[in-house]
Amino acid sequence: MTNTLARRELLRGGVALAGLAVLGVPRWAAPALAQGEEVVPFADVPESFSPGITPRGTYISDTREIRSFLTPNSEFFVVQHYGQPEPVEPTAYRLRISGLVESPMEFTLDDLKALARAERVTGFECGGNSKRMLHGLVGNARWGGVKLADVLRAAGVRPDGREVVFFGRDSGTETIRRTEVEQRFARSLSLDDALNLNVMLAFEMNGEPLPYAHGAPVRLIVPGWYGVAQVKWLEEIRLQDTRFMGRFMARDYVTLRGYEDGDTTRWLETSVGPQRLKSVIVRVTRTGDRYKILGFALCDGTALESIEVRIDGGAWHRAEIDPESSKYSWTLFTYDWPGASPGEHTLVSRVTDVDGRVQPLEEDLEPKPTYWENNGLHPRKVLVS
Repeated sequence: MTNTLARRELLRGGVALAGLAVLGVPRWAAPALAQGEEVVPFADVPESFSPGITPRGTYISDTREIRSFLTPNSEFFVVQHYGQPEPVEPTAYRLRISGLVESPMEFTLDDLKALARAERVTGFECGGNSKRMLHGLVGNARWGGVKLADVLRAAGVRPDGREVVFFGRDSGTETIRRTEVEQRFARSLSLDDALNLNVMLAFEMNGEPLPYAHGAPVRLIVPGWYGVAQVKWLEEIRLQDTRFMGRFMARDYVTLRGYEDGDTTRWLETSVGPQRLKSVIVRVTRTGDRYKILGFALCDGTALESIEVRIDGGAWHRAEIDPESSKYSWTLFTYDWPGASPGEHTLVSRVTDVDGRVQPLEEDLEPKPTYWENNGLHPRKVLVS
């Protein structure tokens, strides 16, 4: 019981809602209920849906309760694969840079803070986020830290360095070909992706020190990528000249997709990486006889052309996009729903980017037996009384 309560406190620790005003959240992007505004209930919430902390320590947020542009630290989703490692004191923290670098080195937390500061507002979801959990493995935060490129530049990448591997302190025992091995959680990026100036090492979240459950003292933030790439409890960065083939790159978080090659179906396996274009309706409200639809969209950083809403299979209508949205943040949107009649209605949103990519219908997706990277349209059903 003590451990459960301690874990809950660690997961829920962070910025209080009252602190959002200090962070400069614009009025548009604080979609709390106005006076006289009521929530219209969805008719499609799975009976099994249970937001909050699961027995495995995952924290699933309730997207029906989104009420701010920045997700409070205590409401940002949590997924962990080997459990949480023992906390390390900030003064004892060391980040090793190893492998194909000119000068292998260690950074203390103070060393990192002495580098040029970087801030990014980044929204991301778990690679396995889905309608089964009302897409609740999602969040949007302001991350503070330093550019990964500055750290790699300090160590000096050798010409034969091609792949950058990020090791967390969380570890577990794996059985590989009947052999038990202890290994740490790890993910990798190509050197080109790692040197993107938006990629950062974060030690702050929404203006506060990074919470333990979110990877303190330091985690990796890769804007535009799924949550699995955002390595927590970062301990070592290693440069190598070959592809990294760890569990979470080569065996798990791997999407299997089929494509037609003449009269043959061929299958392609890819590691979960940049986020696919996606939008979800999360709330419907009523003020008198006026109805409003609220949702969010995610992408890989490509600018959005539009977000649209369709009601009961009718025409698509443009939604209003939150002007606070930035390149890698989530995008909140609203649509004023005129003439809502009593009864059950089906609502769906879709997002289109400037490259012409459109969020697909489920039936238009290529064959995909794995459950990662779920970005098909998500129709919602509501009851209007």
